[in-house]
Order: sequence, then C-alpha cells, then structure tokens
Amino acid sequence: MTTALIHQAASLLLLHPGPDWPERLHLVTDALGTATGPAAECLTRFRAAVDGVPALELSARYVATFDRSRRRTLHLTYYTDGDTRRRGRSLLTWQRLYRAHGWQPPSGELPDFLPLALEFAARCPDPGRRALRDHRAALELLRLALRDHHSPYADVLEAVCHTLPGASPADRAAALRLARTGPPAETVGLLPFPHRPPHVEETHR
Repeated sequence: MTTALIHQAASLLLLHPGPDWPERLHLVTDALGTATGPAAECLTRFRAAVDGVPALELSARYVATFDRSRRRTLHLTYYTDGDTRRRGRSLLTWQRLYRAHGWQPPSGELPDFLPLALEFAARCPDPGRRALRDHRAALELLRLALRDHHSPYADVLEAVCHTLPGASPADRAAALRLARTGPPAETVGLLPFPHRPPHVEETHR
C-alpha cells in the first residue's frame, strides 16, 4: 500500500459525509483492495465501523466530532497557533506551498484543513509529506483527542500517523512536548486553548 494511496484515502474519508458519501466509501474500498500493513488495517477498521451507518446519521456524528470541539478541529495550524496573528502567517505559508507546486485547492476552506493537506500530499508527495511531518504534533494531538472521544475517525488519523517517520507519542502530554520541541519551533496557543476558532461552537465534548 503506497503512502500516496493512504493519504488520498484518508482525505476522502475525513471530508464531511454528504450525499456523495456512499460513492466515496466505495471508491476507497476498491482502492484499498487487499492492501495489508498497519495503515491499511486502521482504514479497514474505520470502514467496518461506519459500514451501514446512514449518511445523515454519520453527518451528525461528524459535526459533533469535528465542528463542536476545539480539541478536535481538522485545521492543523490551530494546534500550535491558536487564535493568534501568527496563525495568519501559518495559513499564508500553506497557501504559498500549494501555489508553488501549481495546486489550487477549493476556495471555500482554509488551506490548513487536513483533508486538503492530505490530498496535496497524495498529489505532490515530497512537499506534501514534509508539510505533514512539520505538523506531526497537530496530527498526534488530533489522533489522541479522537481516541478519547471514542470516535472511529481516530483510526483514520492513526493511518496517517503510520506514514510519518518515528513512533507516535504515547499520550497527550508527550504530544504536547513534541509540539513544543518539534517544528514549527515557536509554539503559541497550545491546548488547552484560550480562545476558540471562529468556525466551532463553545463545547468540549
């Protein structure tokens, strides 16, 4: 199973499960085929967990998981920048990265949205994978938060983390240490967050 395939599959699975969800899930299932390995096992667990769940119900779960908690946002720069001016610079860095490689993501989402970052990594592996490595702490914090929430989406994040070099942090404290010591070197607004991003509601579940 190639890393690009993992990233593309994870990108499709982490988008909101709208009307096209059955086709997306079928596409991922066909693409994975008989793939083996830790990442493939994680994605297989996710597919089994959501198999047969009506799209409307899964949509409600998705909103509750990602849009109503500051600790489970899919926007990577929020984990290190919070609601600070530095986040604007980080978002601009993502935009410039995409443009430098001739990639134009949809205009309706911030450039640090994880499904976009994963699709970019699938299409432009070298710069895309470097960007994911640079945001390893954010990915690990999200993975652990999803585990705490008992969400099947944790398996998708675990699959992504399997594509990154080195072992994953064992717990949130270790992930926070990674955020403080790894790239980006300067860390602002780490969890627990003093503010909420404008697109989520004030709730902690």
